[in-house]
Amino acid sequence: MKRIAILGSTGSIGISALEVIKKAKNDFKAVALSANSNIALLKTQINRFNPKFVCINDGLFFRRLLPEIKNRVRAFSGSQGLLSMLRHKDIDTVLLAISGSAALEPLLEAISCKKTICLANKEALVMAGAIIMKRAALNKVKIIPIDSEQSAIWQCLQGEDRNKIKRIYLTASGGPFRKINGSRLKKVSVRDCLAHPRWKMGRKITIDSASLMNKGLELIEAMHLFGVGPDKIKVIVHPEAVIHSMVEFVDGVILAQLSVTDMRIPIKYALSYPERIDSGIKPVDFVKLKKLNFEAPDLKKFPCLGLAYQAAEKGGTFPCVINAANEVSVQSFLRGKIRFIDIPAVIEKVMSKHKFTISPSLGDIQNADNWARNESYAAIERLN
Repeated sequence: MKRIAILGSTGSIGISALEVIKKAKNDFKAVALSANSNIALLKTQINRFNPKFVCINDGLFFRRLLPEIKNRVRAFSGSQGLLSMLRHKDIDTVLLAISGSAALEPLLEAISCKKTICLANKEALVMAGAIIMKRAALNKVKIIPIDSEQSAIWQCLQGEDRNKIKRIYLTASGGPFRKINGSRLKKVSVRDCLAHPRWKMGRKITIDSASLMNKGLELIEAMHLFGVGPDKIKVIVHPEAVIHSMVEFVDGVILAQLSVTDMRIPIKYALSYPERIDSGIKPVDFVKLKKLNFEAPDLKKFPCLGLAYQAAEKGGTFPCVINAANEVSVQSFLRGKIRFIDIPAVIEKVMSKHKFTISPSLGDIQNADNWARNESYAAIERLN
């Protein structure tokens, strides 16, 4: 039985992961849960799964919940508490579903503790992919991706020589604005952006999907996961979201992974790897589907993807900077401080000012992240 820590258990991925664990209780045990502040849902999860450890990031909410759980679980608080929890020998697999840059430190800690990583966060690899993959290799730690696109590529590459990759096709649904005229993006609301046509996800990633920045971050993530340059990764819009990504090899063969749009499928594969176990999910009905469509992304309408390609090609601290500028811009948009079209405008302004380091240390990355956030806030103030 795999003993799993779910970091971000109250988010959409964490909830789906617990559903998978509940249906495969002979294979998996949720021994540790972490959440930021959703103590109502976390309390329900504690009652249902009886973990040994719980970590609550927000100190105020930790103090509220502690009297109710202290005699039942070992409780930790804050970022340092999370790192302490990860060191426990009763955890052998870490499912990392914390959103944004906050995942970087616990990911590095889990690697140093030689835990198997099931990774549902892309920002950490965007920020510090070279450092993460090097440390994982030194510690002989597997990083198994959970994002449907990266999981698809991972599966297509099983048993294959990665030196024979000609191209990776990273598929995108196109988001909620695929068909609308670019001029209408000036007036789209937060609600419009959150109405994703295929996936039910967290707010930040859904906004990234609407801008196609999510695909840009996945581009950089894939570079590190699979050891290829940006010239070998092509983003292609596939609105049915049935083909989750494809790999083309030098002999002209293209392998694709297909399934219905249900995150429980890549979650279960990551947790059970290298085994495959029954998901209980209905397969694709090809007769009803009838056809699959593909189109090139519109970089003029969705400039975030083009900016991500620029950051990927420049490398160094540029990916970290684009990630930080995007996080600040998306949060500002969600709070009503800027328009949707201001997100790429802010990112571009910050990138234009960045004096990057080509082979950054972890300290360089942290400095670049702080710098980019400050510059982003300044750029947003100038917009207003």
